[in-house]
Amino acid sequence: MDRSKKFGLKMDKFVQDVNHPKPPPEPKGANRRNVRTAQVKNKSAAPVQITAEQLLREANEFKEVPFERPRQQITDPEEMDEYRQTKRREFETIIRRQKNNIGVWTKYAHWEAAQKEFARARSVFERALDVDYRNATLWLKYAEMEMKNRFVNHARNVWDRAVAVMPRIDQFWYKYAYMEEMLGNIGGARQIFDRWMEWEPEPNAWTSYIKMEMRNGSYDRAREIYQRFLVVHNDVDTYLKFAKFEIKHVTRANARVVFERAIEELGEEANTEELFMAFAKFEESCQEHERARAVYKYALDHIPKHRAEELYKTYTQFEKQRGDKEGVEGVIQSKRRFQYEEELKSNPSNYDTWFDYIRLEESGGEQPRIREVYERAIAQMPPAAEKRLWRRYIYLWINFALYEELVAKDLERTRQVYEKCLEIIPHKNFTFSKIWLMFAHFFIRRKDLAAARKLLGRALGLCVKKDKIFKGYIEFELQLVEFDRCRKLYENFLRYNPANCQAWRAFAEMENSAQEFDRARGIYELAIEQEVLDMPELVWKSYIDFEIAQTNNKGVRNLYERLLARTKHVKVWISRAQFEASVGEVDEARAIYAKADHYFKQQIAHAPSGADQSNTAPKEERVLLLESWRDFEMVHAGSEKAREIAAKLPRRVKKKRALRNADGTEAGWEEYHDYIFPDEEDKQANLKLLEMARKWKRQKTSAMETTEEADTNM
Repeated sequence: MDRSKKFGLKMDKFVQDVNHPKPPPEPKGANRRNVRTAQVKNKSAAPVQITAEQLLREANEFKEVPFERPRQQITDPEEMDEYRQTKRREFETIIRRQKNNIGVWTKYAHWEAAQKEFARARSVFERALDVDYRNATLWLKYAEMEMKNRFVNHARNVWDRAVAVMPRIDQFWYKYAYMEEMLGNIGGARQIFDRWMEWEPEPNAWTSYIKMEMRNGSYDRAREIYQRFLVVHNDVDTYLKFAKFEIKHVTRANARVVFERAIEELGEEANTEELFMAFAKFEESCQEHERARAVYKYALDHIPKHRAEELYKTYTQFEKQRGDKEGVEGVIQSKRRFQYEEELKSNPSNYDTWFDYIRLEESGGEQPRIREVYERAIAQMPPAAEKRLWRRYIYLWINFALYEELVAKDLERTRQVYEKCLEIIPHKNFTFSKIWLMFAHFFIRRKDLAAARKLLGRALGLCVKKDKIFKGYIEFELQLVEFDRCRKLYENFLRYNPANCQAWRAFAEMENSAQEFDRARGIYELAIEQEVLDMPELVWKSYIDFEIAQTNNKGVRNLYERLLARTKHVKVWISRAQFEASVGEVDEARAIYAKADHYFKQQIAHAPSGADQSNTAPKEERVLLLESWRDFEMVHAGSEKAREIAAKLPRRVKKKRALRNADGTEAGWEEYHDYIFPDEEDKQANLKLLEMARKWKRQKTSAMETTEEADTNM
């Protein structure tokens, strides 16, 4: 037995063992009907391992040999006719079964053509076209059969019919025109292309037509075709192809005309990197560097930044090679300009970006561009009449007005900017004093005082409660030494806002500077008699300083007494004592210190004591008073008296106190600093002793109650 048969027997045995393992032996005495035999698969490795290579080799050895039809040798015309009839019957039978199978029709027709039966082949193709005349492959095979056998007129007939039936199949036109060109019939090929172009095909068809004319040296015809091409496909790619054609044939003037025509006719569609880069490189190749620079700048002004990255790189490189320092800076400015434009497209109300954009244009110095950016910026008004939204916006108007006045030197436009700004501000909701005052100062610089007064009066009529406008108007009149006007303005100012201490003080100081001391004193008296003042200490201090300057000591003492009747603040006591010391009344100053010390000692005594003490203000004020008193004695009495006062200074100790929430619950503990004065230590010791006594009494009372309760239970 040969090797292959042994291998086959082993394989059969292996497969049988794996698929049908032997059942285990039945136990003795078991009932075959009730016992269910459990079959366990044998998962152990087979004794003979079969590899994939062996399986494939075995399959290859036993592969069946396909049937081959024996070659038939035809020796006479009768056998040939019989063979042809048999073959035709086979094809016809298949066609009856599969009428729509165009592949069978094609094979049938090609077989007839191979037998030199061209009439029969044409008949088969015509029958096939009756079945499916929209099949492009069928027309192609039909025409290729005619061309292969040099039946040119038949081929033309087929192509004419094909392009008439399906004019949108480009392959028909390509092959038809190529056939005519290969035959040397350039006029016929041109007619075919002209017929095709009437259908306005894709750009590749036009390009093929142009290439055919160029192959035959008809460049004028090619130029005419490009003109027709632009009418049908008016896009950037077509213009670029036309321009390259003109450049290639050294007609640079025509090429420049094509580029310029593209920019004019396409409009926004012409804003592409490819067009402008090709235009600029063309001008550079013509040594027209200024023209190239102009093209680059125009492109950068019209193409969005995200679509002009390569253009920026090319322009920068061009300026480095051909330009100067200003040219390179211009490139950088253009790049930043596009960045700002893109940011403003996404958020037109970003005033910080507008400020940066304006600074960029001002650094360039082009006045029309600067004004354009300013006008675009101020057109972006805030969305709501809220002052917080207008604060940043109003500075655009301020900068615009300053630019027109200081840089452009156009005073009439400056006035128009201020007036337009005041028109758009909603004065019923809010206003901006800065605009009114700047506009008034503008009139003052032009020496038009009447217009400035009229403007400020209008401002006070529209915006009554603006202190800055009053102050600016008063300052303006003070510079002109118009005291009567200032008095009227102060009266109106204080009439609507009598709590403004700054206004009272400024009014009195103006009268003082005008040597009107009685008027100033009267103003101070009116001020301190007001029920509500925002900073009364400012008025009192100014009044006292005024009386001191007038050497009216009696009036100063009277003011201090009136002030101490209203407030017992430690600074008032110290200021009163220092005044007495300054006029040589040392004993009086010492008496004031002693009186103040007694007052604060009483305040501390009546303040809450113990761990719940939270207000340490009286103690801190007494500490300030004693320190000032000590310094006073050091200057006027010597160190011994100063040590006596220093002995009254307290010790600073750290304590804890409980924190409580709004509902009264405990919230933890906090540390605070307290002051213990020497005259309070004995009192603190007595308080501690009393507290211990109270605690002992509570403990004793609790013990007695416990004993009585125990006796009762017994």
